[in-house]
Amino acid sequence: MKKVIKHYTESIHYDIEQTAKVIKLVAAQLFNKLNFDVVPEEYSALDVISCHSGICQRDLAKLIFKDRANTGRILNSLEAKGLITRFVATKNNRLVRKMAITEAGYKKLNQINVRFEKSLFENREDLFSEEDVENLQVGLKKFRTSLERLLELKI
Repeated sequence: MKKVIKHYTESIHYDIEQTAKVIKLVAAQLFNKLNFDVVPEEYSALDVISCHSGICQRDLAKLIFKDRANTGRILNSLEAKGLITRFVATKNNRLVRKMAITEAGYKKLNQINVRFEKSLFENREDLFSEEDVENLQVGLKKFRTSLERLLELKI
């Protein structure tokens, strides 16, 4: 009996990849429509910086899965908009540029969070309960963690 090979397009990897692409496109359209004055990549970096004040560019790049050059462009834009500030500190006996979110950055982040959540998830309860969402997040984090063990980041 011949074994039927499951196609990639029928795998969970494909479903997650396609869902991520759709989320990225929806977010870009929504950010543009709501005139946030930041793009989703800047928002992601701003959110991570708000959670990790004093983070260096290399560590930020790893958390947002961007190379250092792209991360640098994002940071330059956020700094020009007055949403973050960069400063020099020491890490492992070396001088390193670190960053922190400004008061204007916190204000922008909160504004985006409120409007984004309201616009994107206003009817989420029709699809998923809070428990469903929590279970999905736990499962996705487990899956991502197992995949990250295979990943060699060159950042």
